[in-house]
Amino acid sequence: MVATTFLLLLVQGLLQYPQQAGDGLDEAVLGCMEQRAEWFGLKKIRCNPDNSGQESSNSNLVEEKEGNNVVARKEVGRNNGNVEEDYHQKVKSNLGSVSDELIVFPVENLDKGCSMIIDPVDKLTEIFCQGLSDSFYLVPQEAIGVGSVFEGWGPRACDAVYCVLVPLSPPPGHAFHLELDTAGMAQRSFCVRVELLCTCMRKQLGKDMLCFLHHPEEELRRKQESCLLHTLCTGSYLDVEKTVQWFCRFVRVAWLFLPESCHWHLMLQPSSRSCKFQLSKDKESCMAEMVFGVRQGNSDIFVGSQPSQVGMASTVWLETYAMAEAKFFRHISRQAPLNSWHCKNLQLLAAAKTGVAFYSYALKTVVMHLLSTVPLIQWRRKDLGWWLMDTLKYLHCSLKTKQLDHFVIGNERFPMEISLPSDLRLAEPLNLFRHLASNPNAHVKATQEYIHLLHRLKKLLIHGP
Repeated sequence: MVATTFLLLLVQGLLQYPQQAGDGLDEAVLGCMEQRAEWFGLKKIRCNPDNSGQESSNSNLVEEKEGNNVVARKEVGRNNGNVEEDYHQKVKSNLGSVSDELIVFPVENLDKGCSMIIDPVDKLTEIFCQGLSDSFYLVPQEAIGVGSVFEGWGPRACDAVYCVLVPLSPPPGHAFHLELDTAGMAQRSFCVRVELLCTCMRKQLGKDMLCFLHHPEEELRRKQESCLLHTLCTGSYLDVEKTVQWFCRFVRVAWLFLPESCHWHLMLQPSSRSCKFQLSKDKESCMAEMVFGVRQGNSDIFVGSQPSQVGMASTVWLETYAMAEAKFFRHISRQAPLNSWHCKNLQLLAAAKTGVAFYSYALKTVVMHLLSTVPLIQWRRKDLGWWLMDTLKYLHCSLKTKQLDHFVIGNERFPMEISLPSDLRLAEPLNLFRHLASNPNAHVKATQEYIHLLHRLKKLLIHGP
């Protein structure tokens, strides 16, 4: 057992809540939780997202500031008795004592996995482009690694899912037009309308291609492959499920032509809106997910095939910020000092989290907000304890106020070097917790998951991963 007082102090001194008896928390129970929060000092935290978790949870902890930048924390005054004095002494002496074994998950296997996924995916797209160069199917581009593993805060290799975004371009004689369709959707969504273009000039330039618009349909059927509208579309719109099924069938066959197939076994997993597969060899295995996307103009924002709510139409593509967020983490890594532990903070919290999928994204969003407002020099190992507490405080305040702004949409601090559509950069910030305000049951569940996170974090640090 690794002895660490940090989390015990965190839970007992700042964020302690009672264990849950079930899912039926009512107003009385929530009121009791609020009273316990006041008792343990949570009311001293200013619940303001712009505060970015920088205000100390204890009135005897202050910050020295120079301009708008936090320079250092220091302890002043200890007038609340021996218990509080002992608390501060233990915090001071144990902030950097969290074991490497618990929070620095080995990266060698993750790096190996990233290469093992990206390389064959690129080979598959190359085979695809060569084999179907004369057809009018979609044209896949070079794969882009996205998600936690490629951003530097992924879980242990055995638990990792290597997610890659495969951009899709229209074939010759076709064009894509994105049409915003947000009816009934919490997230911005689009339909990809496929338009046929006149290619009569191509014949004059010596290219043997009939025009889908101006040649007779009978001649087109006899001499040329079907247009994209007749293969992977529903009506005039690109169909997500047809695209995924078509690509999965191609992967199953094309894999046999790769050198990797001699040593690795590929098994496709059921999925209607992404291509999931497992690679295995002896006792080694890894899980990968290919998500397909259409780029919005020349920006780093795509509309993607990633899964969402049940019952979503197969012609709906969700706006995805995965590439822009991956670029943000690379942007931070280039600026951060060598001893920066910003990813370790998020890695540990993600390892401890439980509950629904949005929770990981909420943790990631909180950390990204902190990274954009706090000098990177302060994300050092010795400050890890502070940043764990600050991240949890920020999340707690966001849950309490039911307000957590999306990091990309409408964020004035988002790096200009990462290309966004103009309407996205100037849009009103999207509240990721807006559903909590209208759905009390969802708010109760989110609060419970936050409490479970605290207990899981304590267990993880004490007993190990």
